[in-house]
Amino acid sequence: MRALHVITGLGVGGAEQQLRLLLRHLPVRCDVVTLTNPGAVAEGLRADGVRVRDLGMRSNRDLGAVPRLARLIRRGSYDLVHTHLYRACVYGRIAARLAGTTVVSTEHSLGLAEIEGRPLTRGTRELYLRTERLGAATVAVSDTVAGRLRAWGVPAARIHTVPNGIDVDAFRFDAGRRRSTRALLGLPDTAFVVGGVGRLVPGKRFDVLIRAVAALPGAWLVLAGDGPEATSLRALAARLGVAGRVRFLGECGAPGVTPGVPEVLSAVDTFVSASREESFGLAVVEALAAGLPVVHAACPAIEDLPAGRVPGTTRIGSGAEDPTDELTAALRHRMEDGARRLPPPPAVDHYDIRLSSRRLMDVYAQAVDTAPVTPTERAHP
Repeated sequence: MRALHVITGLGVGGAEQQLRLLLRHLPVRCDVVTLTNPGAVAEGLRADGVRVRDLGMRSNRDLGAVPRLARLIRRGSYDLVHTHLYRACVYGRIAARLAGTTVVSTEHSLGLAEIEGRPLTRGTRELYLRTERLGAATVAVSDTVAGRLRAWGVPAARIHTVPNGIDVDAFRFDAGRRRSTRALLGLPDTAFVVGGVGRLVPGKRFDVLIRAVAALPGAWLVLAGDGPEATSLRALAARLGVAGRVRFLGECGAPGVTPGVPEVLSAVDTFVSASREESFGLAVVEALAAGLPVVHAACPAIEDLPAGRVPGTTRIGSGAEDPTDELTAALRHRMEDGARRLPPPPAVDHYDIRLSSRRLMDVYAQAVDTAPVTPTERAHP
């Protein structure tokens, strides 16, 4: 089988990084097309030996992108097209249909009121649903997302849940890595350090995390990620008088510049995800694999599992609009307990990338077998 993955952009983000990790484990010949922004993840994919092309889409209304993409699909003689993220799903489904190729789409970031961090409008939903019918299957990254798709009106038979996955071994705790990363970041050996990972956008509520740490003398904070809120979050830390106890790392993993996420998770003592809404919660699973206690708000990766499957986690924000006080109390409790590592819970193995790869291959096989393409559709222009 030969597959083409189409994604909206390849800057650093959860869906983009998930695609790169997935391609390392899929037993399929894969190429990648990005509609725009061939950023750091594109460089990483090329380093992995994956062919990456930039379609050069100029705006959301660059309708010429559809025939360009359809020609590329035809010339590549792909057996299947797999689209990722909203814009790529809309344009990619149409282009694949024009090219006469089976298409599968993954819904990475669908919330109740937002999609990919932007407000979810009636027009956005209608366009999504009209193009969804052109595909053979829609993949949800969690049962929560699958439920949201059904509520939209996507037929249940077309929805397949394939959870995001991680390389479990990459996140196992290493004491030497902890010492070296703390030294690199200027963190005292005995300090209680809180960690947060993600794009610095309003929905992640890193401002809540900064306020909670500010209320706990002796606590330190490491934030890994970049985004439009970076400047305001730095200003907030300065205004609260905790700039000296907060480390803003920017994007993680630049060789010789910043530690990677596994290194960050080895260095901290508790992980926090205060997101208002999530489709999965990949960083939480990575933290659990590192043996960290986790304090979280919305997190389908945990909430979709049976109760009791994920010890070491604390849920906040169930009632309060602003969970700062609740988070502060939870972190104070963690500090009083002292720094400790936990055995990774069994739930971590449920999210192993190798298992996700096998599940996705089942979706591919079913989609190709049940979506016949006519000779006319296969014909080249």
